[in-house]
Amino acid sequence: MSTRPNLDQLGLSTGKKTRLHRILYRHGLGNGTAIFLPYDQGLEHGPRDFFANPAASDPAYVIKLALEGGFNGVAIQIGLAEKFYWDYAGEVPLILKLNGKTDIADTIDPLSPVNASVRDAVRLGADAVGYTLYVGSPAQEHDFRQYLAIRDEARQLGMPLIVWSYPRGTAIDAKGGKDSFYAVDYAARTASELGADVVKVNFPHPEKQAGVPADYQRDISPQQAIDAVVASANRTLLLVSGGEKAGDAAMLDKARQSMEAGATGLIFGRNVWQREHSESLRFAAELREILAKYPS
Repeated sequence: MSTRPNLDQLGLSTGKKTRLHRILYRHGLGNGTAIFLPYDQGLEHGPRDFFANPAASDPAYVIKLALEGGFNGVAIQIGLAEKFYWDYAGEVPLILKLNGKTDIADTIDPLSPVNASVRDAVRLGADAVGYTLYVGSPAQEHDFRQYLAIRDEARQLGMPLIVWSYPRGTAIDAKGGKDSFYAVDYAARTASELGADVVKVNFPHPEKQAGVPADYQRDISPQQAIDAVVASANRTLLLVSGGEKAGDAAMLDKARQSMEAGATGLIFGRNVWQREHSESLRFAAELREILAKYPS
């Protein structure tokens, strides 16, 4: 097992350290690990994501689910935070997503426009902000400028910055795809070098090697791949996404491998709230059982 960095090693300001400590040690298991419930799919994918469990179309249902399931935080867009979070303010940490896009129009230059500010997050009582960065997109110059402004405001206001580091664009498609080991490894390193406090990535697939650089064209196990991704993030805490819905055994195995590699935690959204309520809580409990074995 790799050793994850602790808060004292991250060079954090007082405000950032306070908020991250609250997330990691006063919520969830309180053992330095974390599991977050993201709920920005209504913007990113449209209402179809709620067809599997119509109750999940109600933001109040999902925020309450985050509390009932022992999550360390819920990640939502500003409109939902303003209208629904106040019912549970202080009971479950808020991660305010500051950018997002629809998937109505496909584009070869992916960019997630900013729609909220760090000041909005402070006003709403958030403990962290989230920014989606499209690593490898032809629009990265614009993306980096947006990100620079958010990073500077987060620094000034002592707000932890979680980067959803997503490889995207035609160049990524031609080099193994968005969840290849090469792409995910690069995304983790990019977020770290650009000053993220926490980076969220998808689980890497080392078998996806078409078009990847030669150094990634070798036999490597999933465990070795996620080990390398965590190492690439170095002193940036790393969260691993649940990704597209799969069988429970496969998702739990992915969670175990991530924690064994030294990840700080997990971020599972649709894999949790697309289920019936009792099934959501059962699955969340299984994820917490895994995290309980990796305290820091």
